[in-house]
Amino acid sequence: MSLVRNERIKLVATALNNVGIATIVTALIVPGVSSVYNPSWPLPSHWWLAVAGVWLVAGISLHLLAIATLGRLAQ
Repeated sequence: MSLVRNERIKLVATALNNVGIATIVTALIVPGVSSVYNPSWPLPSHWWLAVAGVWLVAGISLHLLAIATLGRLAQ
């Protein structure tokens, strides 16, 4: 296995992991912090929690895909 191929796999895994983290931050942390610092922000409804859950699953899935991509280095 060439070093170039290894570095490409690591680069793809890093990109997937970063997108997963950005998804989680954008979907969960930003609205949560906004509701704390902006008193006029409406309280989260069940709809918001469902959407946040979907985005959380998407972010975790991207992270797991990054781990699986790194698993290709062992081949």
